[in-house]
Amino acid sequence: MANKTSQHILNTAANLLGFCLFVITSFHVANYSEASIVDELTSIIAVALVFSCILSFISIRTEKQALESRLEQFADYLFLGSLVGLLVIIALIAFNFIK
Repeated sequence: MANKTSQHILNTAANLLGFCLFVITSFHVANYSEASIVDELTSIIAVALVFSCILSFISIRTEKQALESRLEQFADYLFLGSLVGLLVIIALIAFNFIK
């Protein structure tokens, strides 16, 4: 059975990792990093996205069917958790700008 979602997870997680790094850099350049928890949360999500990318890549490259399925599923869960975390971060940023 071929990977169904690993290629998509790898591509999208890598793009979202760039978004996370942009948010972290923006908060540090604007000196908001001490006054907000957003950069810490974004760092945690960035690490989860990196692991999701790694697991997706290994899932694509492996020949063992059982390992491929487990890695793809775990990468999928990490990716979904990262998306929920990004939703929280975007909400925090939006509420911060509304104030």
